[in-house]
Amino acid sequence: MHMVKLCVGVASVEELESYRDERAHWWDADYGEDVHVHRTRMMPKRGAEMEGVSSIYWVMSGTVCCRQRILRLAPYTDAEGKDYCDIIMAPDIVRTVPYPKRPFQGWRYLRVEDAPPDMEAGGNDNSAEIAAELARMGLI
Repeated sequence: MHMVKLCVGVASVEELESYRDERAHWWDADYGEDVHVHRTRMMPKRGAEMEGVSSIYWVMSGTVCCRQRILRLAPYTDAEGKDYCDIIMAPDIVRTVPYPKRPFQGWRYLRVEDAPPDMEAGGNDNSAEIAAELARMGLI
C-alpha cells in the first residue's frame, strides 16, 4: 500500500528537490538523519503496513510525477495540543512515468498495482516532459 498526495505550491520535481534541500529541518522536529519530512493532519490507519516498504507519490499540476520512499510515520503534537503525522521520507526523489490525477484533499491510499512505474534511468532530458504530455493526451 502506498500513499498519493498533492504537492501543493510545487510545480516540478526540480522545485520539490529545492524545497527538500532548503527546508530539511523546517518543522520543529529533528529525526537525526538525512530525511525529508512532510507534516500532515491525519495519521494513516494502515500506517504499520506502509512504514519502510511504501512510497508517497507526489501529484504536481494534475500529474503523478515522482515518489519518495516512506521510512516511518511519527505522531507529532504542536504547542497548542493539535495532533499531526510526520511522514519521514528518504531524501531521494524518484521520477515516475507521469500519470494524470484529479485534485483531491488530503492524501489517498494507492494500491501497489495502481502505482505508476519508475522512469528508466538514463532517459534523455526530454523524457519526463514527453511522457507528461502523452499522459495528458491519455496515451499512456
